[in-house]
Amino acid sequence: MKKLIILLFFTQTINLNGQSKILSAIDSPVIFYGDEKTAYRDPAVLFYNDSFHLFFTLIRTIEGKIFSFTATSKSEDLINWSRVKILTPKDQNLNYSSPGNIIKYDGKWILCLQTYPRPNYKLGDKVRYGNDESRIFIMKSKDLENWTNPELLRVKGSTISEDKMGRMIDPYLIEDKDEDGKWWCFFKQNGVSISYTYDFINWNYFGNNKSGENVCVLNYENEYIMFHSPSNGIGIKRSNDLKNWSNFGNLITLGQKEWDWAKGRLTAGAVVDLRNKKGIDKYIMFFHGSGPNRESEGDFDKNCSIGIAWSDDLVKWEWPNK
Repeated sequence: MKKLIILLFFTQTINLNGQSKILSAIDSPVIFYGDEKTAYRDPAVLFYNDSFHLFFTLIRTIEGKIFSFTATSKSEDLINWSRVKILTPKDQNLNYSSPGNIIKYDGKWILCLQTYPRPNYKLGDKVRYGNDESRIFIMKSKDLENWTNPELLRVKGSTISEDKMGRMIDPYLIEDKDEDGKWWCFFKQNGVSISYTYDFINWNYFGNNKSGENVCVLNYENEYIMFHSPSNGIGIKRSNDLKNWSNFGNLITLGQKEWDWAKGRLTAGAVVDLRNKKGIDKYIMFFHGSGPNRESEGDFDKNCSIGIAWSDDLVKWEWPNK
């Protein structure tokens, strides 16, 4: 009888293809669909209390002007999502966006994000990217619902004034794999730049390496695994010391050749390790796809959608209806 109960539990959790029960129920690789006035970009995810808390860039055209926001939604099953909640102000001089990830520090949640100023940016203008005043910030929360105002991260050091910091976007935070209490911030500047802190106030610049944008970093078998986005697709690098990086696996493009919604570009992979979560048992990747046109041709501020895929080993990836 005991063996039968164990067998029934196992077959309910994993289907015949080794796919988790939660993932097997998803019928589309798209979580949020963009349209002619809306783009969903740059996903970041936290799995907490059996819920997925998804943060992302929301771009909307409002009365002919294009605005970027940081927004959030949550789900227990990756199918039914709560109403999108905007966390940041409507201001083209700020455009808080590109959340990197969410960590727990000193009893509070910390969300890292960027500004992406595009003042006076209007529908019909040539695609414009964030100007040289783009910087990186953090917001704090006790409950993942109510967030403080953004605080500037002085990742180049406290003696460097804000106007001398240079353009920086796409932050990501991770604790050192060997030293508790030491935190690293990755951000896009001269490839990927890295700084560290022990208190999120005082920062020390560490250096930079060649990389694409939208970096996501995991601790994996006593190594750092870094996902990054070149001109198209998602690449992986690995390192023991954060100084020397080598390529790992092949460029990840998933089902892009068959997906009109991602034919322009597939990018911004955010990976979470949920192999030990019963009913999931995989690495989960959220990403965004734009299309059918290239982002430089207009599908940057519209027609961008957030998708999902999963893997056992970070090399072979699956997705709904593959």
